[in-house]
Amino acid sequence: MPSAILFENASVIDGTGAAPFTASVLVEADRIAAVGADAVARVAHLQHARRVDMQGLTLMPGLIDAHCHLSFDDAASNPELFHQRRNALSALVAAYNARKLLRAGVTGLLDPDSVFENMVDVRDAAESGIIQAPRIACGCYALITAVGGTAGRLIADTGITGYYKSVQGRDEIMAEVRRQVKVGADWIKVHVSGVVPRYAHLGEQCSWTQDELNLICEVAHDLGVPVMGHCRGTVSVMRAARAGIDLIFHGTGMDEATTDAVIERRIPVCPAFTFQANMVDYGHRLGTDESLIRLFEREITDSAESMIRLHAAGVPLLCGSEAGFSMVPYGHWHYREMEVFTRYYGLSPLQAIHCATGAGAFALKMAGQTGVVAAGMKADLLVVDGDPSQNVAMLGEPGRIRQVFVDGREMDISPLPERRPLAGWRMPSMGRQLTREFALHGSDAADADTPVFQEL
Repeated sequence: MPSAILFENASVIDGTGAAPFTASVLVEADRIAAVGADAVARVAHLQHARRVDMQGLTLMPGLIDAHCHLSFDDAASNPELFHQRRNALSALVAAYNARKLLRAGVTGLLDPDSVFENMVDVRDAAESGIIQAPRIACGCYALITAVGGTAGRLIADTGITGYYKSVQGRDEIMAEVRRQVKVGADWIKVHVSGVVPRYAHLGEQCSWTQDELNLICEVAHDLGVPVMGHCRGTVSVMRAARAGIDLIFHGTGMDEATTDAVIERRIPVCPAFTFQANMVDYGHRLGTDESLIRLFEREITDSAESMIRLHAAGVPLLCGSEAGFSMVPYGHWHYREMEVFTRYYGLSPLQAIHCATGAGAFALKMAGQTGVVAAGMKADLLVVDGDPSQNVAMLGEPGRIRQVFVDGREMDISPLPERRPLAGWRMPSMGRQLTREFALHGSDAADADTPVFQEL
């Protein structure tokens, strides 16, 4: 089998934000060996090189999904995640889901937290070649306080609930951070903000003191491990910035001073608004409550000014799908955050592609090593039918992604074998409320204002 591949006459999107250019690209083993005239000259001295005619095709870096929960398995609710999942089976299902990402052009992902923290094992299996998957960086359990998280009273005051670990007090915080580093976490994940039912009208609130966040970062950084934080609300983001958190998820609700603090420290931000955008565009067809649709749309629009400021100041914006929930099923929406960036933040398609490739390498702890088509970089590449620099949404169209390479190895993107239902894996639903009016008249109109039951 040839150890070298020459992509000839490709339209190259290099992942830096630069305009596409026509060139040949030479891959040797796991790296890009040369681009342009250097590639043509170098291949002349290689006896066995596979040549790929790229006429009419685009060569670009693989997508990096900086916020994807592979073990959640398109969950429809927190109770499903907390009570229906099993450890070994969840890891096996995550491995299956990873193959969906490859078929969607994802060559790298950051999984912030997982049930049973089993993404550590899935990552190691991928790195060892036991399973075929994108590159994976991961956290373990998300650290929360007793009032943290996004599931309210469903979360136990102590110990583990699903993908959360509640910690209290200096000794417990230090011990858990050290344990996660020992287990093999690439990142430490902190739910800096959370919401509880009684005060849900206030939105997510910071659930950690400044000293507690300082301690998490101090212990993790002392061991050489970065920290990422789920942050909604200006207090949460400000405290995270002051503590030295290395990556901010969401970053909503920032005031001017907080935005300035993020800019000053150049903390990368991954808004992960694909979930919200899907609800805004398609929620009405799914039966989502109109008030929830409006709430999620405001989360995007109210944050637009801050995100625009961050990008203009050179703060990296990373693309994350939040895949793992039924609103963003695996394999379908990994391009979508780029569309959000162009629609709401005014980025060009090429700038958005940079956010999903070159900038996203930070999430893998591989900045300067992947995400860019340049000599010396890892050969994590896509062959695309069409020009994504004109329309990023084409990356979600079936058949557009012709080939996927990770570490210079071509991945199998043929159709996956059929997956059948797993017994006890999903929580059955009784459907909408059966009012007498609905039963007698069979119409939703009479019950249009009846609230849908939601448990936080």
